[in-house]
Amino acid sequence: MTNYKKLIAKQLHQDFKSAVEIVEVPLTAPANHEILIRNKFAGINAGFDTLLCRGEVSYIKLTPPFDLGVEAVGEVVAVGADVSGFRVGDAVITTWRGGGYREYQVIDASLAVKVREATPEILNLVPTGVSALVALEQVGEMQSNETVLVTAAAGGTGHIAVQLAKLAGNHVIGTCSSEAKEKLLQELGCDRIINYHRENLQQVLKQEYPNGINLIFECVGKQVFDTCVDNLAIRGRLVSIGYISEYGKSIEQVTQARIYHQLFWKAASVRGFLMPHYQEYIPEARDRLLNLFYAGKLQVSVDSTPFLGLESIPTAVAYLLSGQNCGKVVVRF
Repeated sequence: MTNYKKLIAKQLHQDFKSAVEIVEVPLTAPANHEILIRNKFAGINAGFDTLLCRGEVSYIKLTPPFDLGVEAVGEVVAVGADVSGFRVGDAVITTWRGGGYREYQVIDASLAVKVREATPEILNLVPTGVSALVALEQVGEMQSNETVLVTAAAGGTGHIAVQLAKLAGNHVIGTCSSEAKEKLLQELGCDRIINYHRENLQQVLKQEYPNGINLIFECVGKQVFDTCVDNLAIRGRLVSIGYISEYGKSIEQVTQARIYHQLFWKAASVRGFLMPHYQEYIPEARDRLLNLFYAGKLQVSVDSTPFLGLESIPTAVAYLLSGQNCGKVVVRF
């Protein structure tokens, strides 16, 4: 069979672009229980990619060279002799580390999920949207008739979180950084949009929400995190799903009062979320999100900036880390 290309981490390095290279490897036929997939689109996860190449993902210890990329959607081009659930031409999505940043992948059939069509929108639902749903419901204990704040609300994960909070019957605040992102959040029904280039987050929350915020979906970090903690309501919950402001940078050292001074008197809490620790919720969350999408109840935004081929991935990672994206960033093969 012919060869194909994939992106690997050749070394651990502070800079993603310096850590990776494209290699060519033989394309092998699937074993009896496997399927061969031609990837059409892969999702960019800049934070995870960067931290992985820096050797800073605590639950994964890898020695270079190793494969990169998590989610991909594509088309089945060959099936093993014992595979009965798939056939050539089926559209599928996969979510395993190393399966994303490559042109083809051979995978155990049990690890692929059949979808209606191999489109980039699917990548914003699995696993990105799944993370939003599980974080809100299982970690954040989201209810109805609450005030919910989503930071980086126009991003790949954020704009799904906004819609899920609205579908649950909540008042939703979303932060963003541009007029284009404001427009997207308006279309999604966000009740209060805070463009932090034009408004001060702390001032808006103190003046307009004096009783505090019940549930905060936080992925920015640094001063935004501090402001969010300061504005939690009584029994408020902040779910930390990342800290993109510090990805690819040295950890900022902060000297201030310990966090319990802000949490104790409100009986508030800060909770960390990491999808690998909530694997049991994935199948139900995935199916529910896909059904909402197919029923037209969930809008998916894919960033319009084109990234074509493996060569574009380092640029796509830098673009996402810069915060310019509006929706999910994907690379097309």
